[in-house]
Amino acid sequence: MKSLEELIGEHPLLAGFAPAHLALVAGCGSNTHYGPGEFLCRAGQPAQHFFLIRRGTVALELEIPGRGPFRFSTVTAGDVVGWSWLIPPYEWQFDARVLEDVSAIRFDGACLRGKCDADPALGYALMKAFAGVLVKRFMETRLQLIDVYGRRD
Repeated sequence: MKSLEELIGEHPLLAGFAPAHLALVAGCGSNTHYGPGEFLCRAGQPAQHFFLIRRGTVALELEIPGRGPFRFSTVTAGDVVGWSWLIPPYEWQFDARVLEDVSAIRFDGACLRGKCDADPALGYALMKAFAGVLVKRFMETRLQLIDVYGRRD
């Protein structure tokens, strides 16, 4: 059985991190499991965690008043859910609803922010990694907007 440190070192978000930084990050993580219909997070709630998805499928959704949930992305193994733990006011911007059984590593955001404050090199490495997540989500949203609004009938 692999250690948490080994598991997170294999995840695309943290691949290439220095072993010392993997050890620090692993100290804030735990293995978790979620079933279909459960939420990893809800928009407007405090963002206290993020998740590295190991198995399963999660829908990222926004609640549209009067219309219900709008799925803007689906994440699977190798993806990450959550960046709001890193950026004040530490509040979720979307819902993350489990579609298929999920195995994930859940990280305590306050624990990691404290470690980043104590080790700026770790903080910089995490900020670069999460900037990549933000850019990926922005590009996905951009493509959806082009698909919906870019058509000329």
